[in-house]
Amino acid sequence: MEEKKTSVGASALIWFGAGVSIAEILTGTYFAPLGFERGLAAIILGHVIGCALLFGAGYIGAVSKKTAMESTKSSFGSVGGRFFALLNVLQLVGWTGIMIYDGAASVNEIFSFNSWIWCLVIGALIMLWIVIGITNLGKVNLVTMSLLFLLTVVLCVVIFRGRASLLPSDLGEMMSFGAAVELAATMPLSWLPLMSDYTKDAEKPFATTLVSTIVYGLVSSWMYLIGMGSALLTGESGIAPIMVKAGLGLAALVIVILSTVTTTFLDAYSAGISSVTVSEKVNPRLAAIVTAIIGTLGACICNMDDITDFLYVIGSVFAPMIAVQLASFFVIKNDSSEKPFDLPNLMVWLLGFVFYRFLLTKDFVLGITLPCMAATFALTVIVGKIRTKK
Repeated sequence: MEEKKTSVGASALIWFGAGVSIAEILTGTYFAPLGFERGLAAIILGHVIGCALLFGAGYIGAVSKKTAMESTKSSFGSVGGRFFALLNVLQLVGWTGIMIYDGAASVNEIFSFNSWIWCLVIGALIMLWIVIGITNLGKVNLVTMSLLFLLTVVLCVVIFRGRASLLPSDLGEMMSFGAAVELAATMPLSWLPLMSDYTKDAEKPFATTLVSTIVYGLVSSWMYLIGMGSALLTGESGIAPIMVKAGLGLAALVIVILSTVTTTFLDAYSAGISSVTVSEKVNPRLAAIVTAIIGTLGACICNMDDITDFLYVIGSVFAPMIAVQLASFFVIKNDSSEKPFDLPNLMVWLLGFVFYRFLLTKDFVLGITLPCMAATFALTVIVGKIRTKK
């Protein structure tokens, strides 16, 4: 029986849901000290960089018909691929907890109750999404995304009708422009290790990957803009206060909960898929549900207010990883999936990881992802050409 394929429209809805995220709105508030114009420029530039790489990652899966972590085996070997799959599962468990924590905290500011109750509600809805399954979410996503779209438009109008100041806000410490670009790029980069999970079954590989990337990039930038605008308007770091001041009430509750569920579902679902790469004995749906449970418990008992360091860790691991993959897949065209390890590529990745961590101490106007990726890509090509000649 032929597997059900994902249409361009269905993929666009999935990545619209990924972009509409409380975590992205909250991250956008960090840009307020730059002022509106510089903050907007950093948001756009960072997303252009991050989404260009996201497209490359998704297109590998769309062409090879492999999940994100299965596709790493061709560049790093079968055991090497499992190593990255394990790292991916760990970061997705972390993301699941962070998203539930942020959603519950925001809801609690709107309707004060026990935060852990909201964590349980959001976690239960995520598990419901998992049970429904990615290929059966078409109509559910259409209704949910339409509702979210209308509500976020209302929220955006409320913010900018309030004439948010175009001047830098004294909310928090001002970051450099380069650091802001990097912070904007890290959000699409966080999707690199799972993009192919949603493009591998695409009916039209190129169109699906391109539309998914563009939709996510636009919506994510929009969320950052809402966060920055709300911080400039209210002088507060949370999105909940502006929702309350705007009198959105129940609408605010719907925005927060649904946006958290539609985004976090992708994290938990992909954790299940990546778990199969770690061990073929794992049931992916069950692993996704376990991820949601662990994330819910973590959100109930841990403090997850600042995720900046977490984002930089993700960038340092997965930016050089995808650089090696892009060079191997599109330029060198080698396949190491039958080997346990591809040591040269693993060494190049390690150098890229160290280089990224080193660049964190520096300040570049275009951020650090671009120079790190370019250096790692070039080194992979050089090493690959030497290996080919030998």
